[in-house]
Amino acid sequence: MNQTRRLAAILAADVAGYSRLMGADEEGTLAALKATRSELCDPKVKEHRGRIVKTTGDGLLVEFASVVDAIRCAVEVQRAMAERNTRVREDKRIEFRIGINLGDIILDDDDIYGDGVNIAARLEALAEPGGICVSRVVHDQVRDKLDLAFEDLGEQQVKNIARPVHVWRLRLGAKQTAAASAPLALPDKPSIAVLPFQNLSGDPEQEYFADGMVEEITTALSRIRWLFVIARNSSFTYKGRAVDVKQVARELGVRYVLEGSVRKSGNRVRITGQLIDTGTGAHIWADRFDGALDDIFELQDRVASSVAGVIEPRLRQSEFERARRKPTESLDAYDLYLRALALRDKTTAESVPQAIALSKQALAIDPGYAPAMAAIGWSRIHQRSHGRTPVSEAEAAEAVVLARQALEAGKDDPDTLWMAAHTLATFAGEHAVAAAAIDRALVLNPNSAHAWMARGYASLILDQAGPTIEALEQAMRLSPLDSLRRTFTNGIAQAHLTADRYEEALDWAERTLREEPGYRGALVAKVVACAYLDRIEEARATLRLWTDSMPGVTIARYRALWSRVFTRERMEKYITGLRKAGLPED
Repeated sequence: MNQTRRLAAILAADVAGYSRLMGADEEGTLAALKATRSELCDPKVKEHRGRIVKTTGDGLLVEFASVVDAIRCAVEVQRAMAERNTRVREDKRIEFRIGINLGDIILDDDDIYGDGVNIAARLEALAEPGGICVSRVVHDQVRDKLDLAFEDLGEQQVKNIARPVHVWRLRLGAKQTAAASAPLALPDKPSIAVLPFQNLSGDPEQEYFADGMVEEITTALSRIRWLFVIARNSSFTYKGRAVDVKQVARELGVRYVLEGSVRKSGNRVRITGQLIDTGTGAHIWADRFDGALDDIFELQDRVASSVAGVIEPRLRQSEFERARRKPTESLDAYDLYLRALALRDKTTAESVPQAIALSKQALAIDPGYAPAMAAIGWSRIHQRSHGRTPVSEAEAAEAVVLARQALEAGKDDPDTLWMAAHTLATFAGEHAVAAAAIDRALVLNPNSAHAWMARGYASLILDQAGPTIEALEQAMRLSPLDSLRRTFTNGIAQAHLTADRYEEALDWAERTLREEPGYRGALVAKVVACAYLDRIEEARATLRLWTDSMPGVTIARYRALWSRVFTRERMEKYITGLRKAGLPED
């Protein structure tokens, strides 16, 4: 194997909307792409002394010895493509996105590798259809040699590249003296646009259904108060146009784009959707929904609710990753809060203290930041439920004070409401206040899986098995892959115990332990369920797992730990089961 290094200009190109084009007309798209390459791309590359390293289904990787040659080739290809497309229907046009970088590459036989290549590929992903994006070093090399105008897009964090990349967009229709229009600034919270869904039914009369679907999803997402949602009227300016999500991001000032399609066949309809991070081009989520058209509006409601419920935790995770990448010297209260949330639901001994410390740092910057106030209480609940360390009276009292302040300061934020409510129910026994706050959270965002979780646990504290299970099942339906799924299933196990359904309780406890083998609440539920089912050896074996992770636990200590949360009836049921399994009194 012959490997050498050298400096080269790398051009990466792909076809915008390739999957859509192939889905609409596979044979026609392949024929048009083949003709474009043979008639335009290959001759231009040769003319400008480039070497085609490899081609993919919709992509092209080219190496040039001169960055000026690379830019000239890209510009001539894009201008020629624009001319060719004037004779092609808009929905059938092949439009390239091109990225160019100058950097060190590894030549391995006929292929090339290295960051120089990777950055070119990331620049291509940032380009709009028919556009060209270049790195700062490329811009610096050609700005005084070519009469071309560039727009500064600033530093961009791109996938799998450690440092931000400074990106310039080449403005093909302008000279250097032209003023560049800056992209809209991103809001100070996560932002999303729901683009018009494509009607793939071949039936123009189904346009209203596709449009209604988008309107329902937009409305559902608008209820998520921590999310900035572009209004339908702005999103629908893209209806009927072949657009690139990077272009949408710049023109609407959003970080995320949701796009999809509707296909009707007889009385059945299939709705697909995908969520894209415009900063990296990554697909965060994609799914499809099938249903009957007997009740169109009920189907719209169901899909909108499901999409909003599933997207919310995915957006949260994406925001966690963004905050994690951000330099510590530029963190504000929101970023600190995001970092706290990312740690809050982990299961290590250090995660909860770190989450609380980050929440307090956020409050030091913004003393009135309600989500951070509420997050401290929820972290304390998490600390108690996993039994890592006991929650002291002072810690519980602090959590309660902050929760009350959060309810006042964040009365229109669903996340603040459910976390504060859960804290007040758990540490202060203020069930009526908690129930009212959770109800308000669900009015504000009926698709919040975590608010439904809070409602379930508020019902569990009152030994209301039916409402507990109903609420937690709704939480799981809205967020089937949630990081807190173990909390949903554990609550259902506890509810079945409350209702004397020990087989069901055991089943759900074991589901929880498959999610998190050491989850102490589920271990206790399994011990109690096995004891009441007279499976004493299994109860004792599970008890040993619990006591090994919680040295010194006794009946008296358990009673003291949970007496504020359990009703008397529930406490005695658990104590009886733990005694049968062999837990000592003192």
